[in-house]
Amino acid sequence: MRPTLSWTPTDDLPPGSTDPAPVADALSGGRVLVLSGAGLSTESGIPDYRGEGGSLSRHTPMTFQDFTGSLQARRRYWARSHLGWRTFGRALPNAGHRAVAAFGRHGLLTGVITQNVDGLHQAAGSEGVVELHGSLDRVICLSCGTLSPRRELARRLTAANPDFAPVAAGINPDGDADLDDEQVGDFRVVDCALCGGVLKPDVVFFGENVPPARVEYCRALVRAAASLLVLGSSLTVMSGLRFVRQAADAGKPVLIVNRDPTRGDRHAVTRVALPLGAALTGVAGQLGIAVDGAPDATAGR
Repeated sequence: MRPTLSWTPTDDLPPGSTDPAPVADALSGGRVLVLSGAGLSTESGIPDYRGEGGSLSRHTPMTFQDFTGSLQARRRYWARSHLGWRTFGRALPNAGHRAVAAFGRHGLLTGVITQNVDGLHQAAGSEGVVELHGSLDRVICLSCGTLSPRRELARRLTAANPDFAPVAAGINPDGDADLDDEQVGDFRVVDCALCGGVLKPDVVFFGENVPPARVEYCRALVRAAASLLVLGSSLTVMSGLRFVRQAADAGKPVLIVNRDPTRGDRHAVTRVALPLGAALTGVAGQLGIAVDGAPDATAGR
């Protein structure tokens, strides 16, 4: 069975709002749990999956079943990912990431769960981030379980493919560059340096389950929170939607900041349909919180 990659909004969803005041009100009360998705990183130059111009319109992500079942699929993945990593690894946190970090420093958050694999929350200064889908910074051996830094694998892949320098048409949220089969060519994949096993990025591929212990830890964070703030996620896949449903079932307010409708809208008290960086910086300004590197939210008023 292929994993769920898309979701079609229905006509009975509540409309989005342009008023971020409910988000400011929730944050002012503290004990807010943040759940972030790919839309939070678009302002850092990393496209999302399903928004306007999202990568799913031109790109089908690698599934766990394809990756483990085919050497050619792994060659294609690592060629594209190796090239994409050079760009992906240079991305910087944007105003949205910095605002979340500022909320955390002021004690307004109980935690941050991110569906992203880019490490930008941590780069912005957020602490205790739960990487629901893992991180591209790490590589895992599927045979012996050894974890190693991605930069180490990058050095080995560069050494094994010294003349590999195609020009990609674009970059995707999973760090995968857009290359055709001719550009991939006979790219050489390297194996685990310890046991010779298959190497995989330490991320949860489509069609793969989030580790149960990680899910349960996130459920505990939802139980401990007063409200759930969803940032830049369409909530199409169950890995994030389940926490929205859990919060709503427990009577905890769910607030969503996302320009497009989401699969969780019917469970939310509001969806703010504004660009994330500007919306969160504005909320920080309302709360009297400075966001490092961001313009004064009250300028020009």
